[in-house]
Amino acid sequence: MASEVGDLAAENAARNTRGIYLMVSEQDTGERGQVPSNAWNLYVERDSCANVQVGLDREWLVTNGLGGYAAGSIEGATTRSYHGLLVAALRPPVERTVLVTKIDETVTFPDGLTLKLGVNEYQDGTIDPQGYKYLAKVALEGDIPCFTYELEGMLTLEKRIWMEYGQNTTYVQYMLHGAFDEGSERRTDELTLALYPFCVYRDHHSATQGSPDWHFLMENEGEYCRVRANEDAIALTMIAGPSAHFTPTGEWYWNVFHRRERERGLPDHEDVYQPGYFRIQLTPGMRTTLVLSAEPEPFGEFVGVHHEDSVTQALLRHHRRKQQLLAVANSSAVNLPQQDPVLARLVVAADQFIVARPEQTAGMKKGKPVFRLSPDRKTVIAGYPWFSDWGRDSMISLPGLLLSTGRYSEAKGLLRAFASFTQDGLISNRFPDTGEAPEYNTADATLWMFHALHTYLTASGDWPLLKELFPTLSSIIDWHVRGTKYGIGIDPRDGLLHAGAPGVQLTWMDAKVDDLVVTPRRGKPVEVNALWYNTLSLMESWAVRLSIDATLYGQLRSQVRQNFAAPTSYLPRH
Repeated sequence: MASEVGDLAAENAARNTRGIYLMVSEQDTGERGQVPSNAWNLYVERDSCANVQVGLDREWLVTNGLGGYAAGSIEGATTRSYHGLLVAALRPPVERTVLVTKIDETVTFPDGLTLKLGVNEYQDGTIDPQGYKYLAKVALEGDIPCFTYELEGMLTLEKRIWMEYGQNTTYVQYMLHGAFDEGSERRTDELTLALYPFCVYRDHHSATQGSPDWHFLMENEGEYCRVRANEDAIALTMIAGPSAHFTPTGEWYWNVFHRRERERGLPDHEDVYQPGYFRIQLTPGMRTTLVLSAEPEPFGEFVGVHHEDSVTQALLRHHRRKQQLLAVANSSAVNLPQQDPVLARLVVAADQFIVARPEQTAGMKKGKPVFRLSPDRKTVIAGYPWFSDWGRDSMISLPGLLLSTGRYSEAKGLLRAFASFTQDGLISNRFPDTGEAPEYNTADATLWMFHALHTYLTASGDWPLLKELFPTLSSIIDWHVRGTKYGIGIDPRDGLLHAGAPGVQLTWMDAKVDDLVVTPRRGKPVEVNALWYNTLSLMESWAVRLSIDATLYGQLRSQVRQNFAAPTSYLPRH
């Protein structure tokens, strides 16, 4: 029943583009378990939209399960260097590369009247165009942002943005609503929508500095365009459907301002390249979708007369997947009422942080490594937009993101993934955004893994995983006993863990300015030793369960328990 309801709700949502449906019981609705999702939509109304200073402070985000994302301010201006309609994870979940920063839209009536719906802020303070004047409402429909623009007469234009799960592909869909206003002197039965994409090719931490001599490489055939910043760059494919026509222009827009970066004391402006624009004729009731993708394979299903049907299927896949997430969460947690819109939002929001981490490379293609993704091999993005996946954050958040939502197989995959990256008794602290070797400067993330494994085993009863990982866990204890990187190891006099090395931050208090560690905490941090005691207690009980000698773990646990409360144990010993 749940699967049937989920598919039906997703199909309805994809067909009418008016949001998704939540699953509830038949006794609540009397109609096959579906209700409109208005109860869990979030709205920003006209007063906030029309106030550009308020609107520039509000942001939206959608993700693709690879570490890639699309994000921006609700007004449409890019207030961060991280904002973009397509920020592709080229080495999932890192190497996040901004390919399209935004799209500006114009609507032209048959008599020549043109409305500019875009918003750009420049370094000199200029805001042009000022499309926020037409923005009547912004809604978050499940996890899809919807922007409603009020045009002349009785017409409104809606824009929705979502990403394909597991692909570096973004969909930007427009739908014209309303009817011809017989009382108006202006003919409004057909409009021309022009879409102006702004392109860059850079790491999402940086900013582009353009040049009059730098022109992106382009291939275009009417309804689609393929753009590359240079011969070695990943190609960006843009497809707008058979009714669209692409006109190349090749212009730089200089000194686009990123106000949030100025507040952070970082470079606050960049130059963006406009390769051209798409022009589409729209009548009320019509929709058109611009597909933006960094995927290497051709997109035959999006080219030609079946373009919008293929987009509808993409939206259907998106909604069906969200329904499945809700169904799994509802069936696995007695304290997650199906009709609770707040909990439903949390389940969907949690999904944004759970991303793939490749198991291994699967060869090379055109000089680039190809990565093999496993559906259950997951990691956790510590935060958008600039964080990558961190060991500490992944382990602390595992119970909430994966167990309370019923995603046990992915929790198992996350634990396996981090265990496989163990080095000298430590799991990785973080994976750099540039795809370099993992960093291991952490005294607590490894101990948090034991806690995360315990919560997983308690929830799932998957004891074979414990047997599989126990050699790795035992090796971790051995490394901590004899000492490992960054001065991490036990003091044999009291059994407590000490940690510390010059210029290295090792706990959650990890602020560092240049070479200065703001809170070095060298010694025996109290929460690290609480985790150490918990780890030893778990290892003792697990060893007993597996009929393995638990003497060492028991002795160490007793020693830590005896000395944990002694204040002098935490003072440096010379």
